[in-house]
Amino acid sequence: MEKGQVRYRKGTPADLDDICSMIRDAVAEMEQGGIHQWDEHYPTREDFEADIADRNLTTGYADGQLAVIYVLSQECDPEYAKADWSNATGRYYVIHRLCVSPKFQHRGIAGQTLLQIETEAGSLGADSLRLDVFSQNPFALQLYMHAGYHRTGSADWRMGLFYLMEKML
Repeated sequence: MEKGQVRYRKGTPADLDDICSMIRDAVAEMEQGGIHQWDEHYPTREDFEADIADRNLTTGYADGQLAVIYVLSQECDPEYAKADWSNATGRYYVIHRLCVSPKFQHRGIAGQTLLQIETEAGSLGADSLRLDVFSQNPFALQLYMHAGYHRTGSADWRMGLFYLMEKML
């Protein structure tokens, strides 16, 4: 494997300590940048344990270190029902908790991971991908808009306004 190349695989309980450490680092990095999206209440170790048990969490390792994680499932918050989805009746998957380690940011890993997610969702028969993105996270907003996601609605949750977004596959 080339240096810096990401190798994806399903998360296991053995990954939990690395995941939680990476999330703590990411939260600190976001807070430092004025992005108050995640905290001690979300996401939690229990969230990741459930994701792993459901086989929905994927890890990406580069240079022997955890570089990125994401969850891909068909579960979503009831607020998603309020959106104006282009794919109202087809099969879709929802991206949750996509996070690139601060150690690996600004290397194109997020964009590469979105391509990985599209491939995975397509192989599962998805017609589209959905997600929610914090309205005050300009980096995530730019990432998703650049990748072809469009806004379909919004949800007001504990941490503030989130945009609901979709991409047809």
